[in-house]
Amino acid sequence: MNYGKVFIVDDDEAIRDALTWLLQSRGVTALAFPSAEAFLTQWKPTMAGCLLLDIRMSGMSGLDLFDRLRDVQSRIPVIFLTGHGDVPMAVGALKRGARDFVEKPFNDNELVDRVIEALEWDSQRRATEAGNATVAACLAALTMRERQVMDLVLAGKLNKVIADDLGITMRTVEVHRAHVFEKMGVKTAVELAQLLSTFKADR
Repeated sequence: MNYGKVFIVDDDEAIRDALTWLLQSRGVTALAFPSAEAFLTQWKPTMAGCLLLDIRMSGMSGLDLFDRLRDVQSRIPVIFLTGHGDVPMAVGALKRGARDFVEKPFNDNELVDRVIEALEWDSQRRATEAGNATVAACLAALTMRERQVMDLVLAGKLNKVIADDLGITMRTVEVHRAHVFEKMGVKTAVELAQLLSTFKADR
């Protein structure tokens, strides 16, 4: 299976090498950084995948990097690598939006399984956001009258009732309705309702 990329940030070279080998042995692409500062030089808002982050490092700590990424609205999932004494800090990070934490020494298979779950979550999140952006663009393309007709169609009203409500002819309603379906990429009112229900639920 083709997984996304894992970004390993740890100041211990032996751990970076071991994690890189472990992930690649499971078909997961990994890119390692020796410090939080080094990672930040490569970070981009569009970066996708998963961040495997040591909680304690010389220089900027893993927690500091996590907070920095939150400040710039990064959505990449973060899994902390922690020593036993760092668990309370890791739990605090979870409450602020971190994805998970794994204690050292870790079970190889368990760690990779958690990483893959985070990668799948990130992939689904990005697909959902892309879908929402597409629906939002379709909605923005509707005229005010088309939005009015769409709302009444979604309310289950027949064309004749819509025409009476808006003070227009049934033929005009049919034209607007056809334009709405075309612009939204659907063929029926049921499909339209399903599309907008998903869109609203994921926003």
